[in-house]
Amino acid sequence: MIKQSVFIFLVCFLIFSCKKDKPETIIQPLITSNNNGVVYITNEGNFQFGNAAISLYDKESKNIIEDYYKQVNQVPLGDVCQSMTYFNNKFYIVVNNSSKVMVVNAATFKIEATISGFNSPRYFIPVSNSKAYVSDLYDNRLTIVNLSTNTISGYIPAVAGTEQMKMVYGKVFVSSLFTDKVYVINAMTDMLTDSITLAYSPNSICEDKNGILWVLCSGDSLKQKPSALIQMNPLNNQVIKSFVFTGNHAPWRMCMNQQNDTLYFLDRHVWQMSISDTTLPSTPFINGNGKLFYTLSVDASNGEIYVSDAIDYLQRGSIYRYSASGNLIDQFKAGIIPGGFCFR
Repeated sequence: MIKQSVFIFLVCFLIFSCKKDKPETIIQPLITSNNNGVVYITNEGNFQFGNAAISLYDKESKNIIEDYYKQVNQVPLGDVCQSMTYFNNKFYIVVNNSSKVMVVNAATFKIEATISGFNSPRYFIPVSNSKAYVSDLYDNRLTIVNLSTNTISGYIPAVAGTEQMKMVYGKVFVSSLFTDKVYVINAMTDMLTDSITLAYSPNSICEDKNGILWVLCSGDSLKQKPSALIQMNPLNNQVIKSFVFTGNHAPWRMCMNQQNDTLYFLDRHVWQMSISDTTLPSTPFINGNGKLFYTLSVDASNGEIYVSDAIDYLQRGSIYRYSASGNLIDQFKAGIIPGGFCFR
């Protein structure tokens, strides 16, 4: 009996020892929703570490799949995932420090093409079924992309630091982080037609339900340039009204609700402002005390608000999902430096 017990012990020991040598099998949570019921979270990752990732969150089951891109394609996404845009059944994923845009099939999430040749790409905007523009942080040109061939087809001279873009009435309005300008591009001719002086460091642009543009400018306290929220008419490129922040503010990440009548932006907290308000908000909509709110977006299908907390820029960040009225629905971890949300 003693020999038999020793034999059984040795067999179990060898089995468990072998198991330890095998790579760990990660069983991913079940995604129960269809593609329209999931949220894609772009995680920047650490600069020069090549650990950018896409998290897939199921709104119905509240399950999450980590590093979804790598799991599907068996290769890492790259270095610093900046933004992700859905267009014509494809996702265009801008990978900033890898200087590329990944073209991914929206149904399978398989790689279809890689568009290379950028300097420091930031945001992607389609301007027709066959053409898109890509902004660039350190290039003094806006890049034109041929969507039929997935190649760079040309450039539009601009000032370095182009950021978010918005197309209205056949014109693309381009924010410029290192100036006080928004540039206007004719989407048909790819020509720069105007530059509009606003406030320093415009970073995000939204269009409201009345066709009016709102431009959020971060300012620069060291240069004594105040931040501002600008209301602008895209037909004549004229400023309608400027809401100037007083004190030390650096607002950014502006977005709108599904009715396009309410603005949200980050400035340590989440702020909410109606397009009919005559003054800037004085009380936070969602308090960010104890958190490092890093990005913000609104789900157009139901008005829910998603906010990320970068924590310390080293560990996995947290995501907070709120109802349209500001009540917390869910909280979960994503990747390192969650920097954007993409909804189908």
